[in-house]
Amino acid sequence: MAISITRFVFFAVLVCSFTGNNMVSAECAGDMQGLLQECARYVQKPGPMIQPSAGCCSVVKNVDLPCVCSHITTEVEGVISMEKAAFIAGACGKPLSRGTHCGSYVVQGN
Repeated sequence: MAISITRFVFFAVLVCSFTGNNMVSAECAGDMQGLLQECARYVQKPGPMIQPSAGCCSVVKNVDLPCVCSHITTEVEGVISMEKAAFIAGACGKPLSRGTHCGSYVVQGN
């Protein structure tokens, strides 16, 4: 039951942070709701880095990730591992450029 509550809280914070933020919805191309639904479990802070699903990658490939990164809040950083988010982007064939800022995280590599 604790896992279900944790996932619900995680999802609620993300939905409020992204879909409640008209700037992200208005400025960033792509399906923010789909991004949350398909990829949330892969970027949660607890747990290992794991390969994303085909569904997650399908959404990632159609989202303006640098734009989304520019709107990451401290609330979002409290529940999402930005390192995992960058890993997911790369694993889905859409790596973030070195030096891209996702909230306070700076993408390394490339």
